[in-house]
Amino acid sequence: MAVDKTKNAQILVTFPNELLEKIEEYWHTNQLKNRNEAIRELIRLGLEKSPIK
Repeated sequence: MAVDKTKNAQILVTFPNELLEKIEEYWHTNQLKNRNEAIRELIRLGLEKSPIK
């Protein structure tokens, strides 16, 4: 699937193995489509709780 570069940006991120395991557990537990969707959702949820808006 091609990325619409007018709406999205691709970045390369390296995660420690322990964190990646937690992300994958979140992915499967929440029955998300893929790991990227899980990462985006986790970031969104974290930003919603952030005092910086």
